[in-house]
Amino acid sequence: MTSRLIKTVAATLATAALLTFPLSAFGAVHQPTLSEAAVSSVHAPRGALVSAVPIAQLTAAQLDAAAADFPGTPRASYGVTAYRLIYRTVDTLGRPTTASGIVVLPDGRRGALTVAEYLHGTNATKAYAASVDDTSTDRLVTALFAGQGLVGVAPDYVGLGLGPGRHPYIDTKTETSASADLLLATRTFAARHGVALKRDVLVTGFSQGGRASLAFGRALSRGEVGPFRLGEIRAVAGPYDLLGEELPAAFDGRVLPPTATFYLGYFVTAWNRTVGLYDDPREAFQAPYASTVDGLFDGSHTDEEVVASLPDSPEKLFTPEFAAKLQHPSGRFLRALRAADQVCRDWTPRVPVHLYSGTKDTDVVASNTDSCAESLHQRGADVTVHSMGAVDHFGTAFTAYPEIIRAYARRA
Repeated sequence: MTSRLIKTVAATLATAALLTFPLSAFGAVHQPTLSEAAVSSVHAPRGALVSAVPIAQLTAAQLDAAAADFPGTPRASYGVTAYRLIYRTVDTLGRPTTASGIVVLPDGRRGALTVAEYLHGTNATKAYAASVDDTSTDRLVTALFAGQGLVGVAPDYVGLGLGPGRHPYIDTKTETSASADLLLATRTFAARHGVALKRDVLVTGFSQGGRASLAFGRALSRGEVGPFRLGEIRAVAGPYDLLGEELPAAFDGRVLPPTATFYLGYFVTAWNRTVGLYDDPREAFQAPYASTVDGLFDGSHTDEEVVASLPDSPEKLFTPEFAAKLQHPSGRFLRALRAADQVCRDWTPRVPVHLYSGTKDTDVVASNTDSCAESLHQRGADVTVHSMGAVDHFGTAFTAYPEIIRAYARRA
């Protein structure tokens, strides 16, 4: 595999990378400490704030400079300060744990402000999370919302950043709980800065975060997140239909084979812990990968290292029998996929939903968006599909986020 391909795959997969460019303005103010990473307690409630430290500060001019490669992004009205929060949440079994995330406040604004919560895409590396990586594009996107006068909020998710344990990839339950509990912690934190959070929350996300946006929006609409409710959803290139669209595309060539191998390796090892897909890795993976693949996704390896250690197609990674299981799910696996796909099927948003896709997306095929839109339409939802044209996965986000920032700026 060429270094160019490794970089291309990594840029597409890592931390919702819309573009890869230096964000030197995001100089670190504070580095993570062991005490922050290790904090845990079974006594504090979900959403309780454990710690908050400043990690970056940008002027409006610096924000504009950082956003120069995002054509159409409105000019910032405010400088911003980003903070890393550690807060109480729960793991896949509902047990108390901690997670990290960022909150970005517009400098000088006080009173009641609107939240824009951004949910990031696939990331297999703890150190790439927005709360610890000074070059994180997720941190930049969240800051661009704050530059418009919004409160930018972005969870790392459970098991990423400074969160203990491993990340339960494509796990609707913890994607939702981590997003909800960070919002509650943000309410406590913002009040210390003279900021109250308005009730209606603007939700957006890319790739994994696109589908997580639908799940988080569902929780907000059902009154499951304290006093907050859903204001709007703008989701970008999400794998909303795992069973009907994304899994088939991973095997029929619509998802590039090396990319499919990365996604499926992450997905299968994570779901084996939460759903149970095999008893012995040799049932699922061919040699020599059966002895190495699970460890590659423990959060300590970079995406580049993971990609370099995997074969270039799913057929070379999985045993024929397990590949057939992925293509023709049954039993517990089938039930889990159907439950995950309910993010677009078992609720009716009462606010506008905007879905963005690209026709050349070879990571998350555009038919995912069409499937989600059709399911929501059938339930009477107000859904608009925005095709960003002949762009790939990160190109879809590159072209969509200036529009989303502009739209949410009007709600500030």
